[in-house]
Amino acid sequence: MSDLVRLEVEGGIGTIRLERPPMNALNAEMQDALHLAAVEASARRDVSAVILYGGEKVFAAGADIKEMQTMSYTDMVDRSAALQAAFTAVARIPKPTVAAVTGYALGGGCELALTCDFRVAGDNAKFGQPEVLLGVIPGAGGTQRLARLIGPSRAKDIIFTGRFVAAEEALRIGLVDEVVAPEDVYAAARRRVERYVGGPAYAIRAAKEAIDRGLEVDLVTGLEIERMQFSGLFATHDRAIGMASFVEHGPGKAEFEGR
Repeated sequence: MSDLVRLEVEGGIGTIRLERPPMNALNAEMQDALHLAAVEASARRDVSAVILYGGEKVFAAGADIKEMQTMSYTDMVDRSAALQAAFTAVARIPKPTVAAVTGYALGGGCELALTCDFRVAGDNAKFGQPEVLLGVIPGAGGTQRLARLIGPSRAKDIIFTGRFVAAEEALRIGLVDEVVAPEDVYAAARRRVERYVGGPAYAIRAAKEAIDRGLEVDLVTGLEIERMQFSGLFATHDRAIGMASFVEHGPGKAEFEGR
């Protein structure tokens, strides 16, 4: 794995750290390393939840524009596929994920935060999709994930203008779930996902799959996805543990094994 992206695991929580100072500009090497980190976090049984963290000063200020400036059409055909594959790998981590955002989360940085289930932001955070100011559009999911999260009208306003969205507005429109002091962002993100450590891992995985896949299809198809995920959980050991515990001791007392 590249030195630009690290996966650290502590207490059942994996932290994917972005480490390309000063602004964590997402160049090709960093994108590929992010893909590998997401695959590793997905596969590791000692990881129950994942935090994406850019550090105390900045999450990610966007793509590496100097690198992109020299690319041809055919270069970008190849790179855009790898870029989207990397971000999709993060979005499909089958465990709860949270972006811990301080400072700038712009362009690809904003799109990376959108791949997570939750977003915790410092009160100094600035979100945005300023690609239009470069004569292009978001290319790593911004036009799709942002519209699904906050609605098409608000997404169009942010993308058409390229303006920055401060933490307070981001909270109000549902772009983030929690705003805290910048120095408390990582701790708040850990608190948000600690509850999933030792939980029914396959039930959480199935719930995430049903919600995310259901948003991509019509209601009838979404209900079928839910039905299949629900039925499949009856093959898990945790389902037997959870139901037996409920019958014997009441709700909320089960000790799951993650299998």
